[in-house]
Amino acid sequence: MLERMGTLLEIKGELVFKIRAYFKAAENIRNLTEDIETVKKENRLASIPGIGKTLEEKIIQYLDTGKISSYQKLITEIPETLLDVVQIPSIGPKKAKLFFEELKIKDINGLRRAARDGKLEGLPGIKGKSIANILKGIQIVREGRERMNLGTATKVADDFLAALKAVPEVKKISVAGSLRRGQETIGDIDILITSPSPRKVMGIFTGLPQVKSVNVHGDTKSSILTQENVQVDLRVVDEEQFGAALLYFTGSKDFGVKLRQIAMRKKMKVNEYGVFSVAGKKEKILARKTEQECFRVLGLPYIPPELREDIGESELFSGKAVPRLIEQKDIQGELHVHSTWSDGKNSIAEMAEAAQKRGYMYLGVSDHSPRLRVAGGVAVADLKRKKEEIDRLNAKMSDFRILFGTEVEVDMDGNLDYNNTILSGFDVVVAAVHSGFEQSKDKMTRRLLKVCQNKHVHILAHPTGRHIGKREAYDMDFRQVCRAAGDHNVYLEINAFPVRLDLNSANVFFARQQGAKFAVNTDAHRVDHLEFMKFGITVARRGWLGKTDVLNTLGLPQLLKAIKK
Repeated sequence: MLERMGTLLEIKGELVFKIRAYFKAAENIRNLTEDIETVKKENRLASIPGIGKTLEEKIIQYLDTGKISSYQKLITEIPETLLDVVQIPSIGPKKAKLFFEELKIKDINGLRRAARDGKLEGLPGIKGKSIANILKGIQIVREGRERMNLGTATKVADDFLAALKAVPEVKKISVAGSLRRGQETIGDIDILITSPSPRKVMGIFTGLPQVKSVNVHGDTKSSILTQENVQVDLRVVDEEQFGAALLYFTGSKDFGVKLRQIAMRKKMKVNEYGVFSVAGKKEKILARKTEQECFRVLGLPYIPPELREDIGESELFSGKAVPRLIEQKDIQGELHVHSTWSDGKNSIAEMAEAAQKRGYMYLGVSDHSPRLRVAGGVAVADLKRKKEEIDRLNAKMSDFRILFGTEVEVDMDGNLDYNNTILSGFDVVVAAVHSGFEQSKDKMTRRLLKVCQNKHVHILAHPTGRHIGKREAYDMDFRQVCRAAGDHNVYLEINAFPVRLDLNSANVFFARQQGAKFAVNTDAHRVDHLEFMKFGITVARRGWLGKTDVLNTLGLPQLLKAIKK
């Protein structure tokens, strides 16, 4: 709510210090380690940095009533729907203010109409390319709303799985569909269960507090919308056919077609009820209890859900062995996390402790370089102090090492933010592009090739620059970049942060064919972000990666040897 107020005040043109106060207060509340209700009850709101008397009163009012009177007044002056407009890539509060004042544009639909009708042309700072980017941005935002990222979908599904697992009548349970296959974006969530009392389970499911409305309520299938308008479908099947049903409802559609074609050639048929022989006059059940036995009678090895896509399909059905895919337990550490030295929310010591609890052997603390001002990058003068802090912490540990890293900014020409002398002092250098996304294909390609050719760079962070629901990948010759990375011993990152998942699975599969090597990192900005590693592993598996394809499956001595130039 405080962020929404700050944004609307910025559109209104309020004083900068007032706007910043709202954003700072919002950030500090988000970083609380306890419930804000508890802080309020104990009269400690004023102890939160950035919370003065005025904001304290607003917070109390919101917690007590669910509303803030000054916000209600503000949205009579500035349409609340402009908050949607500022979410569009390339449009910030200043442009939203311009469109509202000049053309009375209040929402995304109005902006789209104005852009298509040529009404934006001639406005200050708006050119033909700007209009094309706005229309493209609107499409990206709309697609992002229709589909959740993998992290959001997993959280929604986990809430329902936990609730249903607590029901004694639920015997077996699994997610299915695109979520089980680990797609980077998910439309709706499918859950499959077995139960001797399906009607009772359906009543519990549709009555859960997460449910906003019920679309379908049946004895064996129900469909609901959550409070956030996510569709969740629950289906009950017989225990004897659980494996066949899970195989069928996991998909993908194309994978199912291939299985049916294989079955037909073997005088069989496969559906949600099982695998059947149709060679004689009477159908005979061959398998249905587990997925493994269904694959076996079809003459196939077990195929992990992540591979049941069109990615690598020719290899999958070629008769070759299915590769042993990387698992989360293979990860020995990671090389791209942030601390309070830049825009991280936890100290180096706290990040290291959390990494140790995950069983890691090392952690690369790669804070931003100074060029990325919004992230409070580490100035050259402060690098020595950061290194000394890492050395002091390392001196206290025997089975774990903190690596002195940097996420160094890449300028428009492919130059790095620190000079070569400074870069040579880091244990690990992660190079990253955070600007100039609209460069031409040739310029962006040359920019990234120059990064790969730098002898101090070890990892290329989030290599395509995509941001799910906000920004598409920038235009470049990906084949050239992959080959340059391989030639110069630069590892392409699979960034596990749910809004990035960059590289995506298709890019991973392609890059592997070009000889590229990979590192899976969370880009964590706080200790709980380390949990995102599971999403990076899912992307790696979908891209057919095994343990040996990923840098940070190595122990520390082997890793340091592998990245040596």
